[in-house]
Amino acid sequence: MSSYILLHEKHFNFKKFVHRAFKEDVREGDHTALATIPAGHKGKMQLLVKEDGIIAGITAAVEILRIIDKSIVVKVLMKDGRKVKKGDIVFTLEGNTQTLLTAERLILNVMQRMSGIATKTKYLQSLCKGTKAKVIDTRKTTPGFRFFEKWAVVIGGGANHRYGLFDMILIKDNHIDFAGGIVQAINAANSYINNKKLQLNIEVETRSLNDVKKVLKRGGIQRIMLDNYTPAQTKEAVKLIKRRFEVESSGGITEKNIADYAKCGVDFISVGSLTHHVKSLDLSLKAIR
Repeated sequence: MSSYILLHEKHFNFKKFVHRAFKEDVREGDHTALATIPAGHKGKMQLLVKEDGIIAGITAAVEILRIIDKSIVVKVLMKDGRKVKKGDIVFTLEGNTQTLLTAERLILNVMQRMSGIATKTKYLQSLCKGTKAKVIDTRKTTPGFRFFEKWAVVIGGGANHRYGLFDMILIKDNHIDFAGGIVQAINAANSYINNKKLQLNIEVETRSLNDVKKVLKRGGIQRIMLDNYTPAQTKEAVKLIKRRFEVESSGGITEKNIADYAKCGVDFISVGSLTHHVKSLDLSLKAIR
């Protein structure tokens, strides 16, 4: 787990997450398991991989199971971030059968989505090989599930952008338009930080090379975002910036063109689809008879 994710783990309540998930799904009881399985029955299950990808969420699953029932024995057979193929077994579980069946869907929901995100991140980062560009996520996450989605990006070899609205100032197009211009917005952000005595980085979105020139003249920021630039425009912007500030490419970036942007010399490439448009990896928890 990256230091960035560890920082936010302090503010993420695993126990509360599990209780909310069970309140949503189980409520007064898993009637199917209660009706068909004797109360004291002991069972064993295995997590089976049903398609190739990157496995993620093993650590999360172990923590979830610890909260649900500490007596469940988990035998972990591989680590988060490992390449897996169809037919691989990730871990085995042994304990109260009713509990295993009730917990099954929560574990799979977390791991399938995390693994899907990690798989896509790994693939996109591989397309940037040979460059310094790091694939990063955005705030386009599932409400209540951001911690797991951003964790999965790190497991897949990417990095996290800001976690939320509270840990960075990102001046975007709407902020600029409402503030009366890009320089006015930067001025206001710096005044705010100074008045509040905050330690926050400032990133500003630019929509043109003219915007970049204005930012370079003003300064007072840490990162420049190049939003919806073509690769040719990105190269020109990187030349203008001359490593004075971090550079992030964003907007309209797909697996078909990400390598073109990476080769422009940018530091970061943010991809919203890492978390908001991703296919979960097919996993299954199966009884061992």
